[in-house]
Amino acid sequence: MQAALPSLSPREAIADALYRAVLALDTADLALLNSSLTPDVLFDMDGHTTEGLDAFQSQLYDKISKLDTTHFVNNLRINFVEGASSATMTASVLSQHYRPNTGKVPGATYFMGGSLYFIDVVKDDTEGLWKIKSWRMKVTWTTGDPDVMA
Repeated sequence: MQAALPSLSPREAIADALYRAVLALDTADLALLNSSLTPDVLFDMDGHTTEGLDAFQSQLYDKISKLDTTHFVNNLRINFVEGASSATMTASVLSQHYRPNTGKVPGATYFMGGSLYFIDVVKDDTEGLWKIKSWRMKVTWTTGDPDVMA
């Protein structure tokens, strides 16, 4: 998938960093993931941290991208000053996960969660893209079988 979308406003381009990241997880698109995160990205899920793009890929992407999964991003709020090279955003996210090739199977075991995301982004002038530098995820609820994620 195309990483850079030239018609986006600055606010839309900031939001697109998150949209690229979750779409990369949902479509198993490593290039799209790499376009959305800084090399030193810090990911924190309820106090469990992963630091660096390589660690994010091996500990999160490699597992989630194999699942039948969708992430829905809502209530996105962006704090950005025109001309700045950094911004923050928050979002409410609903994520559904099924074991590989079972997402369309009636009654299949699933794991679903609702989360709040707190994200710091920076502008990468080399690629002209906004990228996630810090991603804190607070899981607020879950349902289903967490073993789906194993």
